[in-house]
Amino acid sequence: MKSRLFVLFGLMVMAPFALGQANDFPNHPINVIVMTTPGSSADSTARVFSKQLAGILGQPVIVENRPGADGAIGVMAVTSAPADGYTMLLGSNSPLSANPIVKKNLPYDPVKDLRPVAGLFKAMNAFIVAEDSPLNTLADLVNAAKKAKEPLNVGTSFEGYRLDVKWFGVLAGVRFNDIPYKGSAQVVTDVMGHQLDFGFVDRSLVGPLLKSKKLKLLAVGGETRYPDSPDVPTAKESGYPEFLSYAWTAFFVRSGTPDDVVAKLASAVQKAAASDAVKAFIKKLGAEPMPLGPADMRQFLLHEIARYRRVAKAVGIKPK
Repeated sequence: MKSRLFVLFGLMVMAPFALGQANDFPNHPINVIVMTTPGSSADSTARVFSKQLAGILGQPVIVENRPGADGAIGVMAVTSAPADGYTMLLGSNSPLSANPIVKKNLPYDPVKDLRPVAGLFKAMNAFIVAEDSPLNTLADLVNAAKKAKEPLNVGTSFEGYRLDVKWFGVLAGVRFNDIPYKGSAQVVTDVMGHQLDFGFVDRSLVGPLLKSKKLKLLAVGGETRYPDSPDVPTAKESGYPEFLSYAWTAFFVRSGTPDDVVAKLASAVQKAAASDAVKAFIKKLGAEPMPLGPADMRQFLLHEIARYRRVAKAVGIKPK
């Protein structure tokens, strides 16, 4: 009886301190883990949001680049950190919804190990070639692939892009030689340098290079044409009505992070997304805002995992 009273007394004494700690969040800097290299669109996104979040939360928000292993290094940096909200992941479609489908023994479960904070935006992916490439349309690409003695070389970063390229190959009846990269920035560089026949990347990454005539688009993977490239058709318009491909971005924390901490972070992200700086950034990317709260973002993630599972089945890909 005495031991029960002692435990009860201890809980009563500690409760105000625990509550105070939760209400005090954040009381020191927050880290945002980015799974790609500096200079990538994900890196730029993290830095734009982090600047706004720092002003809203009253603490520094520090961006850390942890590229490698198709995003697993970055994800594990978050899942191995304390579940206190001080380490956030800038998550995206490939590491969180494609990796679980194509990789055996993945060292994390994005549904069980991570907790969504907020959706940010989604951007359509695109087929790119060098400006002086003889290819001008998806039809040109497919015809060249059918005539070539060896499969054309395509550059991709992360499994989501690779799955979608394989899916397109199945739809078109051709095979490509997929060259994996740690980030899309190097894919773009090697497309311009003719080390690759074409690349498949997030369209928002290449806007300035299109304007400077260093790259050109064959098609985009959106439902509609890209606003800044109205002359470039979608893959659907080009004869592949099933093909859609987007890259999406969202914030996550480790599973087990307290509800009130997640709520504070979600509210801060919403305020940041409403700022002029973030709105201008998303518009410049040509992306679509994806203002999803924690619960809706979880449902979106589950939907994306199911979508990639269907794609993997269609192209005959099994985990390896």
